[in-house]
Amino acid sequence: MFFLTKLKKILKKKKHITFIQFNEDLNFLRKAFDKEDLFCIDTEFDWRTTYLPRLSLVQVGFKNDIFIIDCLKVNPENILKLPLENSDHLKIFHSVRSDTTVLKNCLEIDSKNVFDIQVAEKNMNQGEVKSYAKLVSKYIGKYLDKSETNSNWLKRPLDQNQVKYAANDVDYLLDIFYLQKNILKKKGLLNKVLAESENEAKLGNQDIKVARLKKQKRKLNSRQKQIFLWREETARLENIPPSFLFKDKHLILLSNLDKDEKNLESKVLKILRDTKWSKNFVSNFF
Repeated sequence: MFFLTKLKKILKKKKHITFIQFNEDLNFLRKAFDKEDLFCIDTEFDWRTTYLPRLSLVQVGFKNDIFIIDCLKVNPENILKLPLENSDHLKIFHSVRSDTTVLKNCLEIDSKNVFDIQVAEKNMNQGEVKSYAKLVSKYIGKYLDKSETNSNWLKRPLDQNQVKYAANDVDYLLDIFYLQKNILKKKGLLNKVLAESENEAKLGNQDIKVARLKKQKRKLNSRQKQIFLWREETARLENIPPSFLFKDKHLILLSNLDKDEKNLESKVLKILRDTKWSKNFVSNFF
């Protein structure tokens, strides 16, 4: 209790803040879900050196409460799955595709019935995409320090600035939602924003290989698709980002190589930069 009181004082929040590091503390969040139909979600994670993201925190915001779940200490899948997959309850996000991608790949959760304040702002401002900090400044009139965005979210203990950053990321979402909702209703855009938000969530809920395949700038032929899937599977087994094997721009180069080509293995090695990977590639495709 002392820690929570001290944390609330440090963060200068009127809302009650619960930092969850033990499974039994998840009951506080469960009670909040039972009482509230509307809540907001954010995540903090690291995705720089691994195939899938590594989840650090999940923040859940309600009208009067903020819960910060330490996902390195507890697994929140069971307590989050039902509320996030419940189509009857609206969930508020900023940049929903990013968070649903993490929730899907780390916790196997398919988020439904969502409202993305970034999508809403884009519809109200001729396609302009605004950061969370800019939306807080516009609607709430407060400045957010975002210097912790790229900090090490996997270190423990987290410092005060990181915890403050995480709490801030859900603190204003509901307030912005209500303000945007009134404007959208007047402009007749609310249903359009809800549909676009839902589509963004579905894109995040996709299998990661499918999502990456769709991001390819050109349509791949059969051989190129096989090479793409080989990169995905190899990256998964090595637990590295696929780009660590080779960049997208090299996909066409690799697909155009012929088995009778002079210095074939050297050319593959030059692109893949690793003997084990290049030998594996040659044995699979030549």
